[in-house]
Amino acid sequence: METISREWVVLMLIPCLMALVFQAGHVASNRANSGKALAAASAEPAPAPPLPSWQAGTASHTWTWRGNKVCYLATDAPGPAILLVHGFGACSAHWRACIPALAARGFRVYALDLLGHGGSDKPPLAYTLELWREQVADFLGQVVAGPAVLVGNSIGSLVSLMVAAQAGPAAPPVHGVALVNCAGGLNNKAVSEDWRARAARPLFLLIDALLARRRVARWLFDKYRSPENIRSILLKVYRDPASVDDELVQMLHAPSCQPGALEAFVSIMSGPPGPQPKHLVPDIGCPLLVFWGTADPFTPLAGPVGRYFQALPSLRPGTRFVGVPGAGHCPHDETPQAVLAELLPWLETVKTTTQAVA
Repeated sequence: METISREWVVLMLIPCLMALVFQAGHVASNRANSGKALAAASAEPAPAPPLPSWQAGTASHTWTWRGNKVCYLATDAPGPAILLVHGFGACSAHWRACIPALAARGFRVYALDLLGHGGSDKPPLAYTLELWREQVADFLGQVVAGPAVLVGNSIGSLVSLMVAAQAGPAAPPVHGVALVNCAGGLNNKAVSEDWRARAARPLFLLIDALLARRRVARWLFDKYRSPENIRSILLKVYRDPASVDDELVQMLHAPSCQPGALEAFVSIMSGPPGPQPKHLVPDIGCPLLVFWGTADPFTPLAGPVGRYFQALPSLRPGTRFVGVPGAGHCPHDETPQAVLAELLPWLETVKTTTQAVA
């Protein structure tokens, strides 16, 4: 009988560690500066910190959903709408390398922070894929107010599939879905076909039991959310060390200090895994573009989810699979030019097809 290597066990634990530190937001926390501002009070207000260069032409907004604040970014281009949906524990700013390029092509770009992530509120509730599906669907209806193409990474890909698979006249119109290293479920409970996940299931159950003890959960959360540990984890998720810069580390650290971050993490990690991609795709009628970082240690290309999507173009018309050589779990941020080189022409095709139908 095969045994689980120590390296694989570490990789299987990456989702747990990522969730601890990947609570990201597009606005850096100002706690560190508040004391200095009070000490140096003057007649003139302190100038706001400069926006990152990628955020030029992009405005930050808030939207109230079910009584909770939701943060999102939006450009002011008048063209077709694109909604970017971040991955597990990440945020809207994780699309920093893609937003300017999409806006430059005339697309109206939106990127939101899922509830429990980034700058959005983190209320005490059960965090599920179904909750985020409803959030994204309502965002399309109330904020975008029209058809859109969804582009998601990791859990964001899965949420995008769920929104596109919704049936009924009230469902928001989705004209295309692009997936970037789609997750197989909300957490490791979903990957039942992989023998390594089955063998490690007792470990996952132990993690759930530990997280149920608040003092233990707090200790783990505080231990792993330090900037040094964030960088260490990102260097496992990303394959190119140069892509793990200070902006990314700070972007992912700040919201872990916000109220409710710990509770959101525990809920996500110990909750139900939700639907798998193979159960959603048959209900989707729009074009699919699938990206996969070939060196992803989180959802390996050789794993069940990766193999499913690799085979999908031969089984489903209107599907394209693009491997991104050498990239890890987040090729949209690690190797954005490779992703954009395929995404932009595909979006033009989707736009042209939609206009022809209309």
